[in-house]
Amino acid sequence: MSSPSHSAQEVVLVRHGETDWSRAGRHTGRTDVPLTEQGRRQAEAVGVALRDRAFAVVLTSPLARALESCRLAGFGDGAQPRDELMEWDYGAYEGRTTSEIREERPGWTLWRDGVPEGESIDQVGERADSVIDQIRALDGDALLFAHGHFLRVLTARWLELEPSAGRLFALDPATLSALGYERETPVIRLWNNAVTG
Repeated sequence: MSSPSHSAQEVVLVRHGETDWSRAGRHTGRTDVPLTEQGRRQAEAVGVALRDRAFAVVLTSPLARALESCRLAGFGDGAQPRDELMEWDYGAYEGRTTSEIREERPGWTLWRDGVPEGESIDQVGERADSVIDQIRALDGDALLFAHGHFLRVLTARWLELEPSAGRLFALDPATLSALGYERETPVIRLWNNAVTG
């Protein structure tokens, strides 16, 4: 899995800025909703927080809310869109809130029960593993702009946990997190850090 030669590598994670759907708690998978004005300001603040950082690679989800967050943060020119960074495909639950879903399925949780007509948690985990393999092949730090549930799964896989362990890592819009190593052990270096600009 991890290699001692990567022990200085850091992977900075940015969840995109606020959208109307994220503010309302609606499951936003593949629907291309734009950032709110607040989300745009949040993305600009991320750029201020990262202005002195250099990255070997900047990867972004191709969905508009992540691309726009990346651009507003000042990293759009060199960013490489990756389909693997797209949010969980919520299938029939796209656009619905947890409370709405629980009216039909009492006690439902995404992490345990999944979604009909969408991706399984193992499929999301496989995409996360693919991204991690790409990053670990790099010489240098990486910056990722993506989505809440996907980044939580990616973090679980970075730590060599099952994808469902992502349920333990709450992640707010436009926050900074960082993955890295303590010696050769994959660790979280920073988590869900709000930025102001």
